[in-house]
Amino acid sequence: MACPFRRAIAAQVSRVLDLPPEKLINSITAVAVSKKRSSEDFQLFVDSVVENGKRLSIHDLQAQTQRLLEQLKCDAVVNEISSGPGKIKFKINREVLAKTIVQQVSKDGSEYGFKSELLSSLPRGKIVVEFSSPNVAKRFHVGHLRSTIIGNFISNLMKALGHDVTRINYLGDWGMQFGLLGAGFQQFGCEEKLKANPLQHLFEVYVQINNVAEKDENIQKAAQEFLRQLEGGDPQSLAMWQHFRALSIEEYTRVYKRLGVHFDEFSGESFYQDKAQDILKLLENRGLLRKTEKGTGVVDLPEKRVGSSYATVVRSDGTSLYITRDLAAAVDRMDKYCCERMIYVTDKSQENHFQQLFQILRLMGYKWTDGCCHVPFGLVQGMKTRRGDVLFLEDVLDEARTRMLQNMTSSETTKELEDPYDTAEKVGLAALIIQDFKGPLLSDYRFDWDRALQSRGDTGVFLQYTHARLHSLEEMCNSGRSDDFNAACLQDPQAISILQHLLRYDEVLCKSCEDLQPKYIVNYLLALSHLAGVAHKTLPVKGSTIDVAQARLQLFKTVRSVLASGMKLLGIKPVIKM
Repeated sequence: MACPFRRAIAAQVSRVLDLPPEKLINSITAVAVSKKRSSEDFQLFVDSVVENGKRLSIHDLQAQTQRLLEQLKCDAVVNEISSGPGKIKFKINREVLAKTIVQQVSKDGSEYGFKSELLSSLPRGKIVVEFSSPNVAKRFHVGHLRSTIIGNFISNLMKALGHDVTRINYLGDWGMQFGLLGAGFQQFGCEEKLKANPLQHLFEVYVQINNVAEKDENIQKAAQEFLRQLEGGDPQSLAMWQHFRALSIEEYTRVYKRLGVHFDEFSGESFYQDKAQDILKLLENRGLLRKTEKGTGVVDLPEKRVGSSYATVVRSDGTSLYITRDLAAAVDRMDKYCCERMIYVTDKSQENHFQQLFQILRLMGYKWTDGCCHVPFGLVQGMKTRRGDVLFLEDVLDEARTRMLQNMTSSETTKELEDPYDTAEKVGLAALIIQDFKGPLLSDYRFDWDRALQSRGDTGVFLQYTHARLHSLEEMCNSGRSDDFNAACLQDPQAISILQHLLRYDEVLCKSCEDLQPKYIVNYLLALSHLAGVAHKTLPVKGSTIDVAQARLQLFKTVRSVLASGMKLLGIKPVIKM
């Protein structure tokens, strides 16, 4: 059952305006907590529910507001109704507020907020999320970190909302880059080095062959030849490709385990090399494929905003391109999963690619393309270890753990831990994720180790610290059952601020679901942690009467529960001691 306050207000307003309560729910919003400590909890913007949403003059709006105010009555749930410029304000009975919120969080657990009227009425379905997608035979580059954690967040959020989510890792395991690597290994490869450190050696080979290719055109021809052999099914070339791919997935799986990320399917461009030819035939049959003077195959695009009037889908030698294999993958996934949405998570440099991809799919007549979207993100700058520039993700994870371990060791408040490395790993990853998720995903940002690892301020470390401190409080004092407390003991301004903030959680989740942006949840959890920090100092449990202590414990337990569920949505594993 959803928190009843919004519905109770909607029911009363609906009787006055003779409108169904369902049409009013989205117009009733929780009031954000401010230092002014507003007494109202919810507000209804009058122009959104009268005159069919038409814009009213200031005079008419105020008249309508006053007329509505005069007809609304206080009851057992709402004990104060007032007005502001163009809005009606509602204050909930404080004891009802405390009792309801604490019990609702206890009952719903990680589903708190998702059972709200704002989200429960949304349609559920099947969603495919493609993210991470590193290139085979290369160590996991730090550039793939954002795609990995953003895709993981979107998958977590959609699953929590009730969707059937399939997580796909679409590996870059084909194409000219692999042709270069194959040609490079034939020249510079060493089996002993490959056994000792597979992806490091393959990375070194790839760098070597690229350097040579810049000066020698024959290398490009050798790469094209290797790719032709691969696409032609040459046993020796295929064996090399399969070996490199298996080594890559083995290392990636180990890194994903550290990140707490899993996939339902490891796919790749190679899966679609044959089906790409079917796509080309389909394009030709529908009159969409045009040959150029250079012999390449292109599709003319109707929308010029994508930067080019056509998209190249086949090389002059007949080999497929990245976009051709992406077309085949999209069609195949829709046939396989019959999903309502396909979400692609890549950096913003690929925006043009996905605009072209979706346009071609529409030209081919696939109406489900409207359910496809690209979630682009900006670049991270300045991510370095103490040893210099960072290339690889594991270097970043190791650095975060090492720095966090040093900070914990030097802190006087650090508890004795069974596994300090595991705690440092989880807190360090939280620091990376929160630093990344605080702003709009599309923005580039400059990474700062010192800022990210601060124990105070808007950081992942602060979130983890707050959660651990509240957990310790629960362990020290028996918190009991959530229905076994006196709500009259939670009337302090600090307690009311927390309760008011908890009222907004469903709206924050709703906004994140609409925009697929984690920043709303991040900023909400940081604000909740700051409110909890103030309350922890001003509302002591130890030394208070039994009733007061028990009520405050329930409040802090409620905060910790929402913190934990929100952090897990973001891909953070909450620690219980640090």
